[in-house]
Amino acid sequence: MKKSLLSIVLLLACRLLMAQSLPLVLPVPNYDFANFERNRIIYPGDSLAMERFFQKMDSVVFLGEGNVSIMHIGGSHVQAGVMTQQFRDNLLSIGTDLIGGQNFVFPFTAGGTNNPSHYIVRSTGKWTYCRNAVRRETDKRMGLAGAAITTTDPQASVSIMTRSKYPTDLTPDFDFNKVTLIGFSETEDVEPLVRYDGKVFHGRHDEERETYTFELPDFTDSIRILFDSVPGEFTLTGVLLENGMPGISVHGIGVNGASVPSYLRCYDFERDLELIHPDLIIFGIGINDAAEEDFEKQTFMRNYDALIRVIKRVNPDCALLFMTNNDSYKRIKVKKKTRYEVNPNGRVVEDACMQMGKRYNAAVWDQFDIMGGLTSMQDWEKAGLAKKDKVHFTNEGYQLLGDLLYNALITRYMEHLHLNAKDK
Repeated sequence: MKKSLLSIVLLLACRLLMAQSLPLVLPVPNYDFANFERNRIIYPGDSLAMERFFQKMDSVVFLGEGNVSIMHIGGSHVQAGVMTQQFRDNLLSIGTDLIGGQNFVFPFTAGGTNNPSHYIVRSTGKWTYCRNAVRRETDKRMGLAGAAITTTDPQASVSIMTRSKYPTDLTPDFDFNKVTLIGFSETEDVEPLVRYDGKVFHGRHDEERETYTFELPDFTDSIRILFDSVPGEFTLTGVLLENGMPGISVHGIGVNGASVPSYLRCYDFERDLELIHPDLIIFGIGINDAAEEDFEKQTFMRNYDALIRVIKRVNPDCALLFMTNNDSYKRIKVKKKTRYEVNPNGRVVEDACMQMGKRYNAAVWDQFDIMGGLTSMQDWEKAGLAKKDKVHFTNEGYQLLGDLLYNALITRYMEHLHLNAKDK
């Protein structure tokens, strides 16, 4: 019965979409230096994995059943959060009540670094911070977030509010009533607590997964994480906020300076990945790999091979989408003067992503070509879309990239709807 109902809904929806001439695709400004007409998701191999992902989206979008989990993973582009937020807000706007029940976050602000834009963090007390992009002997074990904060201060706390730093008319509210803290006490004498609405809650401890789960009596957008007064040490490696509702969840996993090997050294990455069990992973890792002096394409691809093996152990059916690098420049100092030289490895990563797309039957979003190819970053800078370092983007640039990625995905999704309507 459900299958028949879904077929009818899909058919009606597809006819409506065709009649309205693709209304879900967003208008974007045109720039002479860019190739926005080529803003497409490419299938170097087959599209079966993406088709499975789109079928799962059908149930969520048209029947309000189930959950779709999307993970965007990368370096500083993702830690900034603006592109991921823009993509997520656009995606959730295609229907009512699509906001998913999961939100994986990490309190970067407590570590003295920038926080993603879609949630706000405040902290008290003393914390030490480590990230997967920097290897030190004193580093703590890390997991999916690629970072960890550690405290021995009984007065330390972290407050998290699921409200965007840069809200738009499309930005949805996200409330939750379940909190899962991921972390450990090497001294085994520190317990994390959650304060909500003036009350302090104790969590259910899972020693194997190193999680503390808190069930709240009501929905909220804010909590405070604190600790009991026993002296000791606690390391926090991630926070999962849930509300049990169906919909689409988009998780941004990004660390400044991270490369593919950075995530491979995260000991608990696979264990934590099971918590969000992604249906689609958008790979945005590569800009830092390509900046290394000894960058080599085959090594880059082998590192991705190792990361994908981990992901496939968690979800063999997970769809993969490779983002090629943005065009970028290297900063070079000559006689105390700074100049910038274009990084030719953008083309190398582009070719590597196409090869991996064919190898894994994954999709590819060719950001490098879409933005204009080699040397285009200086044009984006002149247009106010990129920063002077010619590596990162302004908020406006990240928002534009989020719109472009959304347009590319939603266009493929509508093609899926049209094909399904013809087959019914």
